[in-house]
Amino acid sequence: MRRALLSKTKAMSCLLPNQSSLIFKPAIFPSHHFLLKPPFFSLFTCLSTPSHHLGLRSYSSRNWGSRTQFRCLSMSTSKEMESISYLSQQEAAGIDEDLMGPLGFSVDQLMELAGLSVACAIAEVFKASEYNRVLAICGPGNNGGDGLVAARHLYHFGYKPVICYPKRTPKPLYSGLVTQLESLSVPFLSAEDLPLDLSDNFDIIIDAMFGFSFHGTPRPPFDALIQRLVSCQNRHHTGLKSTVIVSVDIPSGWHVEEGDVTGEGIKPDLLVSLTAPKLCAKKFGGPHHFVGGRFVPPAILEKYKLHLPPYPGTSMCVRIGKPLQVDISSLRENYISPALLEEEVEADPFDQFSKWFNDAIAAGLKEPNAMALSTAAKDGKPSSRMVLLKGVDKNGFLWFTNYESRKARELSENPHAALLFYWDGLNRTVRVEGPVEKVSDAESEQYFHSRPRGSQIGAIVSKQSSIVPGRQYLQENYNELEAIYSDGKLIPKPKYWGGYRLKPEVFEFWQGQTSRLHDRLLYSPVEVDGKRGWKIDRLAP
Repeated sequence: MRRALLSKTKAMSCLLPNQSSLIFKPAIFPSHHFLLKPPFFSLFTCLSTPSHHLGLRSYSSRNWGSRTQFRCLSMSTSKEMESISYLSQQEAAGIDEDLMGPLGFSVDQLMELAGLSVACAIAEVFKASEYNRVLAICGPGNNGGDGLVAARHLYHFGYKPVICYPKRTPKPLYSGLVTQLESLSVPFLSAEDLPLDLSDNFDIIIDAMFGFSFHGTPRPPFDALIQRLVSCQNRHHTGLKSTVIVSVDIPSGWHVEEGDVTGEGIKPDLLVSLTAPKLCAKKFGGPHHFVGGRFVPPAILEKYKLHLPPYPGTSMCVRIGKPLQVDISSLRENYISPALLEEEVEADPFDQFSKWFNDAIAAGLKEPNAMALSTAAKDGKPSSRMVLLKGVDKNGFLWFTNYESRKARELSENPHAALLFYWDGLNRTVRVEGPVEKVSDAESEQYFHSRPRGSQIGAIVSKQSSIVPGRQYLQENYNELEAIYSDGKLIPKPKYWGGYRLKPEVFEFWQGQTSRLHDRLLYSPVEVDGKRGWKIDRLAP
Protein backbone atom coordinates (compact mmCIF):
# COMPACT_ATOMS: atom_id res chain seq x y z
CA MET A 1 0.00 0.00 0.00
CA ARG A 2 1.33 3.39 -0.95
CA ARG A 3 2.68 5.54 1.91
CA ALA A 4 0.88 8.51 0.39
CA LEU A 5 -2.37 6.88 1.37
CA LEU A 6 -1.15 5.92 4.79
CA SER A 7 -0.95 9.35 6.32
CA LYS A 8 -4.71 9.43 6.45
CA THR A 9 -5.39 6.62 8.76
CA LYS A 10 -3.32 8.20 11.39
CA ALA A 11 -6.73 9.68 11.78
CA MET A 12 -8.43 8.29 14.72
CA SER A 13 -7.71 7.28 18.29
CA CYS A 14 -10.83 5.81 19.71
CA LEU A 15 -11.73 4.48 23.08
CA LEU A 16 -15.06 2.83 22.52
CA PRO A 17 -17.88 4.10 24.73
CA ASN A 18 -19.22 1.80 27.37
CA GLN A 19 -21.67 -0.15 25.28
CA SER A 20 -23.77 -1.25 28.20
CA SER A 21 -24.83 2.37 28.68
CA LEU A 22 -25.96 2.94 25.10
CA ILE A 23 -29.37 2.55 23.56
CA PHE A 24 -29.23 1.27 20.01
CA LYS A 25 -31.82 2.15 17.43
CA PRO A 26 -31.27 -0.43 14.68
CA ALA A 27 -31.33 0.98 11.16
CA ILE A 28 -31.87 -2.36 9.42
CA PHE A 29 -35.59 -1.96 8.74
CA PRO A 30 -36.49 1.66 9.44
CA SER A 31 -40.23 1.56 8.91
CA HIS A 32 -41.36 -2.06 8.56
CA HIS A 33 -43.17 -4.24 11.05
CA PHE A 34 -42.82 -8.01 10.87
CA LEU A 35 -41.39 -10.96 12.72
CA LEU A 36 -37.60 -11.08 12.63
CA LYS A 37 -35.96 -14.03 10.99
CA PRO A 38 -32.32 -15.12 10.97
CA PRO A 39 -29.86 -13.49 10.73
CA PHE A 40 -31.64 -10.34 11.92
CA PHE A 41 -33.08 -11.97 15.04
CA SER A 42 -29.51 -12.67 16.15
CA LEU A 43 -28.49 -9.14 15.36
CA PHE A 44 -31.25 -7.68 17.49
CA THR A 45 -30.43 -10.09 20.32
CA CYS A 46 -26.83 -8.89 20.16
CA LEU A 47 -27.86 -5.23 20.21
CA SER A 48 -30.03 -5.76 23.27
CA THR A 49 -27.30 -7.55 25.22
CA PRO A 50 -24.77 -5.58 27.32
CA SER A 51 -21.27 -5.79 25.94
CA HIS A 52 -19.86 -7.49 29.02
CA HIS A 53 -22.35 -10.33 28.48
CA LEU A 54 -21.02 -10.75 24.94
CA GLY A 55 -17.44 -11.05 26.11
CA LEU A 56 -16.47 -7.82 24.35
CA ARG A 57 -13.92 -5.38 25.70
CA SER A 58 -15.58 -2.12 26.69
CA TYR A 59 -13.90 1.25 26.92
CA SER A 60 -15.63 3.78 29.13
CA SER A 61 -15.77 7.46 28.16
CA ARG A 62 -16.03 9.90 31.05
CA ASN A 63 -18.80 12.43 30.97
CA TRP A 64 -17.15 15.70 31.91
CA GLY A 65 -19.97 18.20 31.33
CA SER A 66 -22.08 19.45 28.48
CA ARG A 67 -21.59 23.09 27.74
CA THR A 68 -20.55 22.08 24.23
CA GLN A 69 -20.21 18.79 22.56
CA PHE A 70 -16.47 19.23 22.27
CA ARG A 71 -15.46 19.88 25.86
CA CYS A 72 -12.03 18.28 26.28
CA LEU A 73 -10.29 16.52 29.14
CA SER A 74 -6.96 17.78 30.42
CA MET A 75 -4.35 15.22 31.42
CA SER A 76 -2.28 17.16 33.86
CA THR A 77 -0.16 14.73 35.86
CA SER A 78 3.32 13.67 34.81
CA LYS A 79 2.38 10.04 35.43
CA GLU A 80 -0.45 10.25 32.92
CA MET A 81 1.81 12.00 30.42
CA GLU A 82 4.53 9.38 30.65
CA SER A 83 2.03 6.59 30.05
CA ILE A 84 0.72 7.98 26.74
CA SER A 85 2.02 6.10 23.71
CA TYR A 86 4.20 7.91 21.16
CA LEU A 87 4.53 6.31 17.73
CA SER A 88 7.56 5.87 15.52
CA GLN A 89 7.10 6.39 11.81
CA GLN A 90 7.12 2.63 11.27
CA GLU A 91 4.47 2.05 13.93
CA ALA A 92 2.26 4.81 12.52
CA ALA A 93 2.52 3.29 9.05
CA GLY A 94 1.78 -0.17 10.43
CA ILE A 95 -1.37 1.04 12.16
CA ASP A 96 -2.53 2.60 8.90
CA GLU A 97 -1.96 -0.64 7.03
CA ASP A 98 -3.95 -2.59 9.59
CA LEU A 99 -6.81 -0.09 9.64
CA MET A 100 -7.14 0.03 5.87
CA GLY A 101 -6.46 -3.66 5.45
CA PRO A 102 -7.98 -6.35 7.66
CA LEU A 103 -10.00 -3.89 9.76
CA GLY A 104 -11.89 -2.57 6.74
CA PHE A 105 -11.54 1.19 7.03
CA SER A 106 -11.40 3.36 3.94
CA VAL A 107 -9.25 6.43 3.43
CA ASP A 108 -12.24 8.74 3.10
CA GLN A 109 -13.78 7.44 6.34
CA LEU A 110 -10.64 8.13 8.30
CA MET A 111 -10.00 11.45 6.58
CA GLU A 112 -13.47 12.64 7.54
CA LEU A 113 -12.95 11.70 11.17
CA ALA A 114 -9.47 13.20 11.24
CA GLY A 115 -10.67 16.53 9.87
CA LEU A 116 -13.58 16.60 12.30
CA SER A 117 -11.15 16.00 15.17
CA VAL A 118 -8.97 18.91 14.06
CA ALA A 119 -12.00 21.21 13.76
CA CYS A 120 -13.21 20.17 17.22
CA ALA A 121 -9.82 20.87 18.80
CA ILE A 122 -9.69 24.31 17.18
CA ALA A 123 -13.23 25.11 18.33
CA GLU A 124 -12.34 24.02 21.85
CA VAL A 125 -9.44 26.46 22.18
CA PHE A 126 -10.15 29.30 19.77
CA LYS A 127 -13.77 30.45 19.82
CA ALA A 128 -15.35 31.60 16.57
CA SER A 129 -16.44 34.84 18.22
CA GLU A 130 -12.78 35.88 18.55
CA TYR A 131 -10.86 33.80 15.99
CA ASN A 132 -13.18 33.84 13.02
CA ARG A 133 -10.90 34.14 9.98
CA VAL A 134 -9.23 30.82 9.15
CA LEU A 135 -6.70 29.98 6.42
CA ALA A 136 -6.17 26.28 5.73
CA ILE A 137 -2.95 25.56 3.79
CA CYS A 138 -3.36 22.07 2.38
CA GLY A 139 -0.71 19.82 0.86
CA PRO A 140 -1.19 17.29 -1.94
CA GLY A 141 -1.50 14.22 0.30
CA ASN A 142 -3.81 12.93 2.96
CA ASN A 143 -2.68 15.53 5.48
CA GLY A 144 -3.99 18.13 3.06
CA GLY A 145 -7.26 16.20 2.86
CA ASP A 146 -7.51 16.45 6.64
CA GLY A 147 -7.23 20.22 6.29
CA LEU A 148 -9.97 20.38 3.67
CA VAL A 149 -12.33 18.37 5.84
CA ALA A 150 -11.46 20.46 8.91
CA ALA A 151 -12.22 23.65 6.99
CA ARG A 152 -15.65 22.33 6.00
CA HIS A 153 -16.53 21.50 9.60
CA LEU A 154 -15.22 24.86 10.80
CA TYR A 155 -17.52 26.55 8.31
CA HIS A 156 -20.47 24.80 9.93
CA PHE A 157 -19.12 25.73 13.37
CA GLY A 158 -19.42 29.42 12.45
CA TYR A 159 -15.88 30.20 11.23
CA LYS A 160 -14.98 31.81 7.88
CA PRO A 161 -12.41 29.52 6.23
CA VAL A 162 -10.26 30.28 3.20
CA ILE A 163 -8.32 27.52 1.42
CA CYS A 164 -4.85 27.58 -0.10
CA TYR A 165 -4.44 24.30 -2.02
CA PRO A 166 -1.49 24.79 -4.40
CA LYS A 167 -0.91 21.21 -5.61
CA ARG A 168 -4.31 19.67 -6.06
CA THR A 169 -4.63 15.90 -6.19
CA PRO A 170 -6.81 14.77 -9.12
CA LYS A 171 -8.22 11.71 -7.32
CA PRO A 172 -12.02 11.71 -6.91
CA LEU A 173 -11.80 11.77 -3.11
CA TYR A 174 -9.95 15.08 -3.10
CA SER A 175 -11.98 16.56 -5.95
CA GLY A 176 -15.08 15.80 -3.92
CA LEU A 177 -13.71 17.62 -0.90
CA VAL A 178 -13.01 20.67 -3.07
CA THR A 179 -16.52 20.53 -4.53
CA GLN A 180 -18.04 20.36 -1.04
CA LEU A 181 -16.17 23.51 0.01
CA GLU A 182 -17.02 25.32 -3.21
CA SER A 183 -20.70 24.52 -2.64
CA LEU A 184 -20.40 26.46 0.62
CA SER A 185 -18.79 29.39 -1.23
CA VAL A 186 -15.54 28.89 0.70
CA PRO A 187 -12.86 30.89 -1.19
CA PHE A 188 -9.77 29.22 -2.69
CA LEU A 189 -6.59 31.29 -3.05
CA SER A 190 -3.38 30.38 -4.82
CA ALA A 191 -0.09 30.76 -2.96
CA GLU A 192 0.62 33.83 -5.10
CA ASP A 193 -2.72 35.43 -4.23
CA LEU A 194 -2.30 35.16 -0.47
CA PRO A 195 -2.14 38.56 1.24
CA LEU A 196 1.34 39.80 2.02
CA ASP A 197 0.77 39.94 5.77
CA LEU A 198 -1.08 36.82 6.87
CA SER A 199 -1.37 38.06 10.46
CA ASP A 200 -3.44 41.04 9.38
CA ASN A 201 -5.87 38.90 7.43
CA PHE A 202 -6.25 35.65 9.36
CA ASP A 203 -6.76 34.74 13.01
CA ILE A 204 -5.91 31.05 12.56
CA ILE A 205 -3.73 29.26 10.00
CA ILE A 206 -4.11 25.49 9.68
CA ASP A 207 -0.84 23.83 8.68
CA ALA A 208 -2.02 20.73 6.79
CA MET A 209 0.85 20.52 4.29
CA PHE A 210 2.78 17.36 5.20
CA GLY A 211 2.05 14.33 7.35
CA PHE A 212 4.23 11.67 8.97
CA SER A 213 4.91 9.82 5.70
CA PHE A 214 6.65 12.83 4.10
CA HIS A 215 10.39 12.51 3.39
CA GLY A 216 12.98 14.98 2.24
CA THR A 217 12.94 18.76 2.02
CA PRO A 218 9.76 20.71 1.22
CA ARG A 219 9.74 22.00 -2.34
CA PRO A 220 8.05 25.08 -3.85
CA PRO A 221 5.61 26.50 -3.09
CA PHE A 222 5.49 24.80 0.32
CA ASP A 223 8.99 25.78 1.38
CA ALA A 224 8.07 29.46 1.02
CA LEU A 225 4.72 28.90 2.75
CA ILE A 226 6.44 27.31 5.73
CA GLN A 227 8.77 30.28 5.99
CA ARG A 228 5.81 32.64 5.89
CA LEU A 229 4.31 30.82 8.85
CA VAL A 230 7.60 31.11 10.71
CA SER A 231 7.61 34.84 9.91
CA CYS A 232 4.11 35.16 11.37
CA GLN A 233 5.38 33.72 14.63
CA ASN A 234 8.48 35.93 14.64
CA ARG A 235 6.18 38.91 14.48
CA HIS A 236 4.66 37.73 17.75
CA HIS A 237 7.99 38.29 19.49
CA THR A 238 7.94 41.96 18.44
CA GLY A 239 4.78 42.47 20.49
CA LEU A 240 2.58 42.80 17.40
CA LYS A 241 -0.55 40.73 16.86
CA SER A 242 0.24 37.38 15.29
CA THR A 243 -1.97 34.70 13.86
CA VAL A 244 -2.46 31.36 15.61
CA ILE A 245 -0.93 28.33 13.90
CA VAL A 246 -2.49 24.90 14.15
CA SER A 247 -0.54 21.89 12.84
CA VAL A 248 -2.26 18.68 11.81
CA ASP A 249 -0.46 15.64 13.24
CA ILE A 250 3.08 16.81 12.34
CA PRO A 251 4.28 20.41 12.07
CA SER A 252 5.24 20.70 8.41
CA GLY A 253 9.00 20.51 7.91
CA TRP A 254 9.57 18.52 11.11
CA HIS A 255 11.17 15.08 11.14
CA VAL A 256 8.49 12.61 12.25
CA GLU A 257 10.72 11.26 15.03
CA GLU A 258 13.38 13.90 15.70
CA GLY A 259 11.22 17.00 15.46
CA ASP A 260 12.40 20.44 14.33
CA VAL A 261 15.97 19.41 13.53
CA THR A 262 17.20 22.84 12.43
CA GLY A 263 15.37 24.75 15.16
CA GLU A 264 14.06 27.16 12.55
CA GLY A 265 10.78 25.44 11.68
CA ILE A 266 7.16 26.08 12.55
CA LYS A 267 6.36 26.26 16.23
CA PRO A 268 2.59 25.81 16.26
CA ASP A 269 0.35 27.08 19.01
CA LEU A 270 -1.86 23.99 18.70
CA LEU A 271 -0.82 20.49 17.64
CA VAL A 272 -3.52 17.91 16.91
CA SER A 273 -1.93 14.46 16.97
CA LEU A 274 -3.99 11.85 15.14
CA THR A 275 -4.36 8.28 16.43
CA ALA A 276 -1.52 8.84 18.91
CA PRO A 277 1.28 11.40 19.19
CA LYS A 278 4.30 10.74 16.99
CA LEU A 279 7.75 10.77 18.59
CA CYS A 280 8.41 14.31 17.38
CA ALA A 281 5.51 15.52 19.53
CA LYS A 282 7.76 15.08 22.58
CA LYS A 283 9.62 18.13 21.26
CA PHE A 284 6.43 20.18 20.95
CA GLY A 285 6.52 23.11 23.36
CA GLY A 286 3.35 24.97 22.42
CA PRO A 287 0.49 25.64 24.82
CA HIS A 288 -2.13 23.31 23.29
CA HIS A 289 -1.68 19.63 22.41
CA PHE A 290 -4.62 17.38 21.61
CA VAL A 291 -5.03 13.79 20.49
CA GLY A 292 -7.70 13.75 17.80
CA GLY A 293 -10.22 11.13 16.76
CA ARG A 294 -11.41 8.17 18.71
CA PHE A 295 -11.50 5.36 16.23
CA VAL A 296 -8.79 2.91 17.23
CA PRO A 297 -10.33 -0.56 17.66
CA PRO A 298 -9.29 -2.87 20.52
CA ALA A 299 -7.27 -5.01 18.09
CA ILE A 300 -4.98 -2.05 17.35
CA LEU A 301 -4.68 -1.06 21.01
CA GLU A 302 -3.62 -4.58 21.92
CA LYS A 303 -1.32 -5.24 18.97
CA TYR A 304 0.68 -2.03 19.42
CA LYS A 305 0.32 -1.85 23.21
CA LEU A 306 -1.16 1.63 22.93
CA HIS A 307 -2.11 3.65 25.97
CA LEU A 308 -4.38 6.53 24.99
CA PRO A 309 -6.23 9.01 27.18
CA PRO A 310 -9.97 8.60 27.77
CA TYR A 311 -12.15 10.95 25.75
CA PRO A 312 -14.66 13.11 27.60
CA GLY A 313 -18.31 12.67 26.75
CA THR A 314 -18.82 12.54 22.98
CA SER A 315 -15.77 14.64 22.14
CA MET A 316 -13.53 13.82 19.19
CA CYS A 317 -10.47 15.30 20.89
CA VAL A 318 -8.74 15.20 24.25
CA ARG A 319 -6.15 17.58 25.64
CA ILE A 320 -2.83 16.08 26.66
CA GLY A 321 0.49 17.57 27.68
CA LYS A 322 1.20 20.17 30.27
CA PRO A 323 -1.76 21.76 32.03
CA LEU A 324 -3.01 24.87 30.31
CA GLN A 325 -1.74 27.96 32.11
CA VAL A 326 -4.60 30.41 32.18
CA ASP A 327 -4.47 34.08 33.08
CA ILE A 328 -7.69 34.26 35.04
CA SER A 329 -7.93 38.00 34.49
CA SER A 330 -8.12 37.43 30.73
CA LEU A 331 -11.07 35.03 30.88
CA ARG A 332 -14.09 36.72 29.38
CA GLU A 333 -16.99 36.02 27.08
CA ASN A 334 -18.44 38.52 24.64
CA TYR A 335 -22.09 37.52 24.74
CA ILE A 336 -24.19 37.72 21.59
CA SER A 337 -27.91 37.58 22.39
CA PRO A 338 -31.24 39.05 21.31
CA ALA A 339 -32.05 42.30 23.10
CA LEU A 340 -34.23 42.10 26.21
CA LEU A 341 -36.63 45.01 25.81
CA GLU A 342 -39.23 46.31 28.23
CA GLU A 343 -41.96 46.39 25.60
CA GLU A 344 -41.38 42.76 24.65
CA VAL A 345 -41.27 41.02 28.04
CA GLU A 346 -44.28 39.68 29.92
CA ALA A 347 -46.00 42.09 32.30
CA ASP A 348 -46.02 39.44 35.05
CA PRO A 349 -42.57 38.19 36.13
CA PHE A 350 -43.94 34.70 36.83
CA ASP A 351 -45.01 34.49 33.18
CA GLN A 352 -41.63 35.80 32.05
CA PHE A 353 -39.86 33.21 34.24
CA SER A 354 -42.03 30.44 32.82
CA LYS A 355 -41.18 31.58 29.29
CA TRP A 356 -37.43 31.57 29.97
CA PHE A 357 -37.57 28.30 31.88
CA ASN A 358 -39.29 26.65 28.91
CA ASP A 359 -36.59 28.06 26.64
CA ALA A 360 -33.93 26.47 28.86
CA ILE A 361 -35.68 23.10 28.64
CA ALA A 362 -36.09 23.39 24.86
CA ALA A 363 -32.38 24.22 24.55
CA GLY A 364 -31.51 20.94 26.25
CA LEU A 365 -29.56 22.62 29.06
CA LYS A 366 -28.43 20.34 31.87
CA GLU A 367 -30.57 20.68 35.00
CA PRO A 368 -32.34 23.92 34.07
CA ASN A 369 -34.04 23.76 37.49
CA ALA A 370 -30.72 24.06 39.34
CA MET A 371 -30.58 27.25 41.39
CA ALA A 372 -28.21 28.85 43.86
CA LEU A 373 -29.94 29.41 47.20
CA SER A 374 -28.42 32.13 49.39
CA THR A 375 -29.33 32.51 53.04
CA ALA A 376 -27.95 34.39 56.04
CA ALA A 377 -28.07 33.70 59.75
CA LYS A 378 -28.96 36.35 62.36
CA ASP A 379 -25.31 37.45 62.40
CA GLY A 380 -25.68 38.46 58.74
CA LYS A 381 -23.05 36.06 57.39
CA PRO A 382 -24.29 34.71 54.03
CA SER A 383 -23.94 31.23 52.59
CA SER A 384 -24.90 29.75 49.22
CA ARG A 385 -25.44 26.27 47.80
CA MET A 386 -27.09 24.66 44.79
CA VAL A 387 -30.57 23.16 45.15
CA LEU A 388 -33.18 22.00 42.67
CA LEU A 389 -36.42 23.82 41.96
CA LYS A 390 -39.30 21.37 42.37
CA GLY A 391 -42.25 23.61 41.63
CA VAL A 392 -43.19 27.18 40.74
CA ASP A 393 -46.50 28.97 40.54
CA LYS A 394 -47.93 32.33 41.56
CA ASN A 395 -47.46 31.28 45.18
CA GLY A 396 -43.70 31.03 44.83
CA PHE A 397 -40.66 28.82 44.21
CA LEU A 398 -40.54 25.41 45.87
CA TRP A 399 -37.64 23.16 46.94
CA PHE A 400 -37.10 20.39 49.48
CA THR A 401 -34.30 19.73 51.95
CA ASN A 402 -33.32 18.59 55.43
CA TYR A 403 -34.78 20.83 58.16
CA GLU A 404 -31.64 20.31 60.27
CA SER A 405 -29.21 21.50 57.59
CA ARG A 406 -27.29 24.77 57.73
CA LYS A 407 -29.64 26.50 55.30
CA ALA A 408 -32.62 25.41 57.38
CA ARG A 409 -31.04 26.73 60.57
CA GLU A 410 -30.30 30.05 58.89
CA LEU A 411 -33.84 30.29 57.48
CA SER A 412 -35.23 29.73 60.97
CA GLU A 413 -33.22 32.75 62.18
CA ASN A 414 -33.70 34.89 59.08
CA PRO A 415 -36.60 33.72 56.88
CA HIS A 416 -35.48 35.59 53.76
CA ALA A 417 -33.48 34.20 50.84
CA ALA A 418 -32.33 34.82 47.29
CA LEU A 419 -32.40 32.41 44.34
CA LEU A 420 -30.21 32.58 41.25
CA PHE A 421 -30.78 30.63 38.03
CA TYR A 422 -27.91 30.52 35.51
CA TRP A 423 -28.66 29.28 32.00
CA ASP A 424 -25.26 29.33 30.36
CA GLY A 425 -26.28 28.21 26.89
CA LEU A 426 -28.74 31.10 26.60
CA ASN A 427 -26.61 33.80 28.29
CA ARG A 428 -29.34 34.31 30.87
CA THR A 429 -29.72 34.56 34.62
CA VAL A 430 -32.74 35.17 36.83
CA ARG A 431 -32.56 36.47 40.42
CA VAL A 432 -35.50 36.08 42.78
CA GLU A 433 -35.66 37.46 46.35
CA GLY A 434 -38.27 37.23 49.07
CA PRO A 435 -39.45 35.69 52.35
CA VAL A 436 -39.38 31.93 52.85
CA GLU A 437 -41.78 29.64 54.68
CA LYS A 438 -42.11 25.91 55.21
CA VAL A 439 -44.71 24.07 53.14
CA SER A 440 -47.33 21.85 54.77
CA ASP A 441 -46.34 18.42 55.97
CA ALA A 442 -48.90 16.93 53.59
CA GLU A 443 -47.22 18.59 50.60
CA SER A 444 -43.79 17.41 51.76
CA GLU A 445 -45.16 13.90 52.29
CA GLN A 446 -46.63 13.79 48.79
CA TYR A 447 -43.38 14.88 47.14
CA PHE A 448 -41.23 12.60 49.31
CA HIS A 449 -43.05 9.49 48.11
CA SER A 450 -42.84 10.64 44.47
CA ARG A 451 -39.04 10.37 44.65
CA PRO A 452 -37.10 7.22 43.71
CA ARG A 453 -36.85 4.83 46.66
CA GLY A 454 -33.08 5.25 46.70
CA SER A 455 -33.49 9.00 47.18
CA GLN A 456 -35.99 8.41 49.98
CA ILE A 457 -33.53 6.16 51.81
CA GLY A 458 -30.73 8.66 51.17
CA ALA A 459 -32.79 11.43 52.80
CA ILE A 460 -33.15 9.31 55.95
CA VAL A 461 -29.47 8.33 56.06
CA SER A 462 -28.10 11.83 55.57
CA LYS A 463 -28.13 14.09 58.60
CA GLN A 464 -27.32 16.94 56.25
CA SER A 465 -24.43 19.29 57.16
CA SER A 466 -23.39 17.13 60.16
CA ILE A 467 -19.88 15.64 60.38
CA VAL A 468 -19.65 11.90 59.58
CA PRO A 469 -16.73 9.47 60.05
CA GLY A 470 -16.42 8.73 56.33
CA ARG A 471 -18.24 7.59 53.21
CA GLN A 472 -18.23 3.99 54.39
CA TYR A 473 -20.36 5.05 57.37
CA LEU A 474 -23.00 6.49 55.06
CA GLN A 475 -22.90 3.48 52.74
CA GLU A 476 -23.32 1.01 55.60
CA ASN A 477 -26.33 2.90 56.97
CA TYR A 478 -27.81 3.06 53.49
CA ASN A 479 -27.34 -0.68 52.96
CA GLU A 480 -29.04 -1.45 56.29
CA LEU A 481 -32.10 0.64 55.41
CA GLU A 482 -32.21 -0.73 51.88
CA ALA A 483 -32.40 -4.25 53.35
CA ILE A 484 -35.15 -3.23 55.77
CA TYR A 485 -37.32 -1.82 52.96
CA SER A 486 -36.41 -4.40 50.34
CA ASP A 487 -39.93 -5.84 50.47
CA GLY A 488 -41.30 -2.69 48.84
CA LYS A 489 -43.21 -1.40 51.86
CA LEU A 490 -43.77 2.33 52.32
CA ILE A 491 -40.70 4.26 53.45
CA PRO A 492 -41.74 6.82 56.09
CA LYS A 493 -40.76 10.43 55.51
CA PRO A 494 -38.47 11.61 58.29
CA LYS A 495 -39.82 14.48 60.39
CA TYR A 496 -36.67 16.49 59.70
CA TRP A 497 -37.25 16.57 55.93
CA GLY A 498 -39.61 18.78 53.95
CA GLY A 499 -40.13 21.72 51.65
CA TYR A 500 -39.73 25.48 51.57
CA ARG A 501 -41.41 28.07 49.39
CA LEU A 502 -39.95 31.47 48.56
CA LYS A 503 -42.56 34.15 47.86
CA PRO A 504 -40.93 36.61 45.42
CA GLU A 505 -40.79 40.29 46.18
CA VAL A 506 -38.20 41.08 43.50
CA PHE A 507 -37.30 39.52 40.14
CA GLU A 508 -34.36 40.45 37.95
CA PHE A 509 -33.93 39.09 34.41
CA TRP A 510 -30.42 39.37 32.95
CA GLN A 511 -29.47 38.83 29.30
CA GLY A 512 -25.78 38.92 28.36
CA GLN A 513 -24.84 41.31 25.56
CA THR A 514 -21.74 42.44 23.70
CA SER A 515 -19.23 44.85 25.24
CA ARG A 516 -20.66 44.25 28.71
CA LEU A 517 -23.77 46.30 27.91
CA HIS A 518 -25.99 43.60 29.37
CA ASP A 519 -29.77 43.86 29.67
CA ARG A 520 -31.11 43.88 33.25
CA LEU A 521 -34.84 44.24 33.88
CA LEU A 522 -36.03 44.56 37.47
CA TYR A 523 -39.59 43.66 38.46
CA SER A 524 -40.78 45.13 41.75
CA PRO A 525 -44.33 45.10 43.18
CA VAL A 526 -46.64 48.10 42.95
CA GLU A 527 -50.30 48.61 43.82
CA VAL A 528 -52.55 49.78 40.98
CA ASP A 529 -56.25 50.45 41.71
CA GLY A 530 -56.04 48.39 44.86
CA LYS A 531 -54.54 45.44 43.04
CA ARG A 532 -50.97 44.18 43.14
CA GLY A 533 -49.03 44.68 39.95
CA TRP A 534 -45.41 44.82 38.84
CA LYS A 535 -43.24 47.74 37.79
CA ILE A 536 -40.42 47.12 35.31
CA ASP A 537 -37.20 49.16 35.54
CA ARG A 538 -34.01 48.86 33.54
CA LEU A 539 -30.83 48.59 35.59
CA ALA A 540 -27.40 49.67 34.39
CA PRO A 541 -25.28 46.62 33.54
